[in-house]
Amino acid sequence: MLALNSFRMSCSSRALLLPHRLTTGRQSVYKAVTCSGHCMSTSSTKEDTWQSNMNFVSHEKRRLLRCYMKPLSSLRTFCTAQVKLNCWNCNQPLDTSPAFFCMSCKVVQPPEAGTSYFKIMDCDHTFTLDSQKLQKRYLQLQRSLHPDNFSQKSVREQEYSESQSALVNKAYKTLLKPLSRGLYMLELQGMRIEEGTDSEADAEFLMELMEINEALDEAQTPEEARKIGQDMKEKLAELTVEIDAALLKGELQAAKALLAQMKYFANIDEKVKEKLSGFM
Repeated sequence: MLALNSFRMSCSSRALLLPHRLTTGRQSVYKAVTCSGHCMSTSSTKEDTWQSNMNFVSHEKRRLLRCYMKPLSSLRTFCTAQVKLNCWNCNQPLDTSPAFFCMSCKVVQPPEAGTSYFKIMDCDHTFTLDSQKLQKRYLQLQRSLHPDNFSQKSVREQEYSESQSALVNKAYKTLLKPLSRGLYMLELQGMRIEEGTDSEADAEFLMELMEINEALDEAQTPEEARKIGQDMKEKLAELTVEIDAALLKGELQAAKALLAQMKYFANIDEKVKEKLSGFM
């Protein structure tokens, strides 16, 4: 009985404190779910809080246990879905997400934290995205968000335009090349390819890389270097098809291994360009 009372007080405390944590800055929360579907408070009055506690006590023990085991992260996810963003200048609702400008007062808005690059660049969340559409979107956003357009505006607007412009640049560069795009897609799934680690590559593949690098170092003419560069482009094209298929099937580990190979071949491709520039 003591444990039950302690747990009830914990849930009640969360119900009273959670709305205050979520109501900050531009965000306003209309309703806050407090513990789970079995432990909910939709009002800050004492009467409603008391009623919620009484309802909670009446639940069976297995429901109490289920509420107790509910992770706090899922609570935050539910609550953020209730957040409505408003313009920092006129306080009118922002109808689009991400919102670069307020439709009411036309003032530039700050970047929205956590927005994916695919959403910023208005591209399909796919490895084989439309690069022409990506470039068109990039030019459109930079024309409207470039800091030069806000030199006569307030300091706050200048800062927001710089932040938005920098974010658009980063999103564009990340999604433009297949390698960085694929790595970013894995990052969104919580997976990373660590720098400078060859432990997952097999000996045969590492030997192949060593031979290609040696051949490039020993290349005496531009033709020899171009031949290696052409081979790299073909390998990268093959890997692009394989990575796209793996991601479409949800085979993240396979995609990760293929992206690691693409990383090595892309590095050699860059070395080929450096080699060719040395012949000029």
